[in-house]
Amino acid sequence: MHELPIIERILGIALKHCQANGASKVACVALRVGEMTDLNEEWMQRYFDYVSKNTAAEGARLEIEWAPAIFRCSQCEKVFPVQIRRQRDIQCPSCASGQVALLSGREFFVKHLEVL
Repeated sequence: MHELPIIERILGIALKHCQANGASKVACVALRVGEMTDLNEEWMQRYFDYVSKNTAAEGARLEIEWAPAIFRCSQCEKVFPVQIRRQRDIQCPSCASGQVALLSGREFFVKHLEVL
């Protein structure tokens, strides 16, 4: 249920931009969501459908682009992706160091809107 407050904020952004641009309807909200956010695409759309009822965004679809988890090794500087749902301990594939920094995978933002 942690998707609900996030989706409410996304709806607010979409409606604000719809109104500011003189549009009457939001057709699509394109999002970039990091794999490490632990959000569920199906529930995001369900909540969006629920909170957008009787608004200019009613019936709009969410278009979600998933951003992979990307890390950089602090020892050898190698940048590498991690399938975060399959791997618990994150180590550099080159030098096996556990000292890594997250570069991508936690983001959540609106990429663009389609309005009519």
